[in-house]
Amino acid sequence: MGVLNVTPDSFSDGGRFLDPESAYARMREIARQGAAICDVGAESTRPGAVPVPLEEELRRLAPVFSLVRERGLPLPLSVDTSKAPVAAVALEAGAVLVNDVTAGRGDPALLPLVAERGAALCLMHMRGDPRTMQDDPRYGDVVAEVRDFLAARLEEALAAGVREERVLLDPGIGFGKTLEHNLALLAGLPALAALGRPLVVGVSRKGMIGALTGRATGDRLAGSLAAALAAVARGAAVVRAHDVRETVDALAVWSAVQGGT
Repeated sequence: MGVLNVTPDSFSDGGRFLDPESAYARMREIARQGAAICDVGAESTRPGAVPVPLEEELRRLAPVFSLVRERGLPLPLSVDTSKAPVAAVALEAGAVLVNDVTAGRGDPALLPLVAERGAALCLMHMRGDPRTMQDDPRYGDVVAEVRDFLAARLEEALAAGVREERVLLDPGIGFGKTLEHNLALLAGLPALAALGRPLVVGVSRKGMIGALTGRATGDRLAGSLAAALAAVARGAAVVRAHDVRETVDALAVWSAVQGGT
């Protein structure tokens, strides 16, 4: 899953793709580099990020999806949003997946919309919200608590009419977790995979990589690849990445070796 941030303040590439033409060009590049899907978002969810009003999120995304309708989909699209009106615009333009960091808690209209449109849905775990999530997060057993949260949100989505086979789950690495919590979740992915739905894991360039390597955001490729491969080895089905070409290559080599053993 290649990342496309149409934002001025995302931690990794904020401001690079605010222009609709630049965003569409990046979408095509992500397709050429081998991603299976492109995750497009217009609201940063980095630690400390301020919520973006609905009107502003639509203002950023509408021109991008207008180009998609005009020129076609370079690859399947996901929309990274917790707002039903934004998801509706994306789905009308051909997006196939709604990636909601609030797991359906941010907008009560989102789950029914996804069900009505027959779209896929990714439910993510987050403690608090981006403004507060890193304020001393604590868990008794982080793997068990995240597993129970995702199981409950999955049931809520099914109750709203979302088809089970179209739901993916994300443990929310870096969303209300310390480094120790993130490492425990990566090690404990098999317990989350036991819920029976594909796992999406986003570790690309995140703070945990910086904490482990001492590298700045733009120098975290090697660490991001290592974490992505560790996640796949433990059951992740989708890896969300900024460095698409390198991640695709790493996964291809890893998969070939696994197939030969």
